[in-house]
Parts: sequence; structure tokens; C-alpha cells
Amino acid sequence: MKSQLTPAHAVSALLIALCAAVPYLASALDEPFYVIVFARIMIWAIAAISLNLIMGFGGMISFGHAVYLGIGGYAVGILAFHDITSAWIQLPAAIGLCALVALVFGVICLRTRGIYFIMITLALAQMVFFLSVSAERYGSDDGLNILWRSDFGSGIVDLEDGAVMYYTIFAVLMGCLFLQWRMVVSRFGMVLRASQSNETRVQAVGIPTYRYRLAAFVIAGVMCGLAGFLQANLERFVSPDMMNWHRSGELILMTVLGGTATLFGPLVGAVVFLLLSEMLSTITIHWHLLFGPFLILVVLFARGGVMGLLGSRTTRD
Repeated sequence: MKSQLTPAHAVSALLIALCAAVPYLASALDEPFYVIVFARIMIWAIAAISLNLIMGFGGMISFGHAVYLGIGGYAVGILAFHDITSAWIQLPAAIGLCALVALVFGVICLRTRGIYFIMITLALAQMVFFLSVSAERYGSDDGLNILWRSDFGSGIVDLEDGAVMYYTIFAVLMGCLFLQWRMVVSRFGMVLRASQSNETRVQAVGIPTYRYRLAAFVIAGVMCGLAGFLQANLERFVSPDMMNWHRSGELILMTVLGGTATLFGPLVGAVVFLLLSEMLSTITIHWHLLFGPFLILVVLFARGGVMGLLGSRTTRD
């Protein structure tokens, strides 16, 4: 039986097409700033997708998820500081460090549940945050400038080219969306969703849910670290602010706003959150006072976020 097309499908397809066409539209309108805006949106969408994997499909609400953004970014910044600009060193370093940290944090955090899980993810992430603040050699609070973007070698991917940088981010976004979809519909995703619903019953039939949840936690950390790698290259700058607790809060807002446990919810949430905050900030520096009531209305009256309002089904439906 074929699934019925909904407005959510149309909005998702429109957003993907818009992201693909932004460089051409910006050139036609003579507004190159929009290329940077949408590049940032896609990077945050990648980070939100990684959070949605564990929060939306696994019920693991991490209040320290942005720490992997910082780790991935600092892997680029610190290596570049020491004149190591090869992407074949920086990228594996970013992925490896994020995987290791996520594994250690996951082993600790997944032994807790509920509010305790939220608080311990926050505490561990803040430890890394204060470690980056104390690193005076690498800029401390002032951050670290990156003179050269990651070098993949001549004739392969030249990130110094703005268009190549943009479409590299776009390609990674598409890859993350595809990876999330494949995992969610696989046996791995079914176990992850079932453990969110009733972990005791899943364990009763002999499935080791801890291993599945830990694997998802590590995959989400690596995916978010990849977003940090891209952000560091796009902005040519890293700072401890990338991994502060309020960044993790923003990732949660994007995921909830777009719709948890939906494929395109994090992308929609990132677009709505970043564009709306950009517009409101031009009205007042206290734009959160205007954004707060909007978010409350979405949570109260739009079950499943914006995508739920448009008719997208979640795994809980």
C-alpha cells in the first residue's frame, strides 16, 4: 500500500530544492549573504538530525549534545594551529575523537534514566567546555582563527571555493538524512524505538538494548562532530561557545520545533528557528521574548512540531 502524500512531503521536497538552489538564487538576486545563511542552517540541521536519532527515536534527551560540535571544530582548529591542514588527518581526528568521547560519555550516561540522564549529559559536556576555556594557548574564550580550510588535495574537493564548500555541506546533509532513514527502518532502528517505548519488554525477549542505545549514542556523536568539522571550515573560527549548554538547548529546540521522530523535522526546525531568530533579532535584542510564546504555541497545539502539523507521521503514531 502506497503512503499518502501530505503537505509535509511537499515542504520537505521544497526545502531540499531550496537548499540546492540557494547559490544560484543568491547570485541572481546579488545577495551572496544568503549562501552563508543557508550553509549555517544546513550545518545546524546535521547536528539536529544527530540529536533526533537518540532523542526522537531513542528517547535519550541529551542536554550536552553540542559538545561534539565543539570537539569536531577544535580538531580542525588545533591541527591547523600546528600547520596540519590535511583533511585526511583532520577529518579522521574529528570523527575519532567524537566517537571516543561519545563512547565514554555513553557508557556513563546510559546507566541513568530520565532527569538524571539529562543532568549527567549536561555535566559531562560542561567539563569539556571549561577545558576548552582553560586552554589559553588555543585562544581560551576568544576562540581560535583558522587561516586555511581543510585540504583534501588538488583536484578532489577544494573547500577554499565557496560553492564547493556549500555543496559539500549539502552533500553531507543528504547523506545524514539517508543514513538516519536507513537506520530507523532497519532492525537497529526498530530495537531503538522499541526500547524507548518499553525497554523491559525488549530485554525480556533477549535483546541487549544497552548495546543498541550505546551504538546510537556514538553514531549521533560522530554525526554531530561532522557538523562541527564543517562549521569550523565554513566560519574559519572555533570557540568554546560552540559547545556551551545553550547551544545544546538550541539543538533541542530545533528538533522539537520541527518534529521529533520525523525524518525531515530537524531540517525544518533548523530553518524555522534560525530564520525566525534572524528576523526577530532585527526588531529587538530581546527576541527570545517574542520567540518563546511562539514555541509554546507550537508545543501546545502542534503535536509533532511543524511536521506533525503538516501531516507527517512519527514513529509513535
